[in-house]
Amino acid sequence: MKLLASRLTIRHLRMVVAILEEGNLVGAAKRLNMTQSAVTKALQEVEALTHATLFDRTNRGVVPTIFGETLAEHARFIITQLDHAEEHLADLRDGTGGRIAIGTLLSASAELLPGAIARLRRQRPRIVVRIVEGTSDVLVPALRSGEIDLVVGRLSEHRERQDVEQETLMDDLACVVARSGHPLAQRETLVLRDLVEWDWILPPQETSLRRQVDLAFRQHGLEPPMHAVESVSLLTNRGLLVNANYLGVLPIQAARQEAASGIMTILPVSLGATRRSLGITTRANARLSPAAKGLIETLRDVASELSFGRPTHD
Repeated sequence: MKLLASRLTIRHLRMVVAILEEGNLVGAAKRLNMTQSAVTKALQEVEALTHATLFDRTNRGVVPTIFGETLAEHARFIITQLDHAEEHLADLRDGTGGRIAIGTLLSASAELLPGAIARLRRQRPRIVVRIVEGTSDVLVPALRSGEIDLVVGRLSEHRERQDVEQETLMDDLACVVARSGHPLAQRETLVLRDLVEWDWILPPQETSLRRQVDLAFRQHGLEPPMHAVESVSLLTNRGLLVNANYLGVLPIQAARQEAASGIMTILPVSLGATRRSLGITTRANARLSPAAKGLIETLRDVASELSFGRPTHD
């Protein structure tokens, strides 16, 4: 039997994570409701078992070594999986509860995900849903580590990844939006060239949507907008758009909601290069809880209704 598997305990793993996140033994001891001497002793035990120095001591606290960072990464995954096991067992006993952690991209935040969650909670009134907003470069690593169960939004362009699985639910397209009284909103015809010199709010450079927006301009022989606020915060973007003459890019579901409220308008220009699939990303070969499986089934139903223009309420 391997030494770590037989001697390392969950208490040890929680302690390593706490030290790394707190940056000192005092903070870790408070978090774990232990004495500092007990934390020091436990750390010495783990370092003896691993035959490695996990943290370097400094005047300001402790700094993880490469061994400490590696063990903490695995420890987080193990602890998360145990938490999921507890939730999974409770879900199997109860049938109306469970817990799901969902990563969401802006494209799914307007209609698809809210509609699915509302419907699922009618079926499982005791379910707890945690939503984590972000971009793919943040959410996919969290998915791999087990911090979240699935990601809902635009599917990655890199389909060759072996550690995740993707399921297409519906098509998505981005639109150019502006405040209702924007000078460009009064024009009957527009082309992309008319928009280049305006100030823009765009997703960050590292996102797929930004690369697609840039491609849409280059396909028309134009350089992408240079003067841009980079943000994926819907509230911040809305505040900027309605109070100034910015142009923005929103997924079509979000754009239609904003236009229906009367505070924004969708400009009549095409960003054909932004057409992509909207769907679900999960860990490859992951054993999903009944609650997560239920959400996925509900997402499929809501996506089908949205695709055919039907209302998503029961």
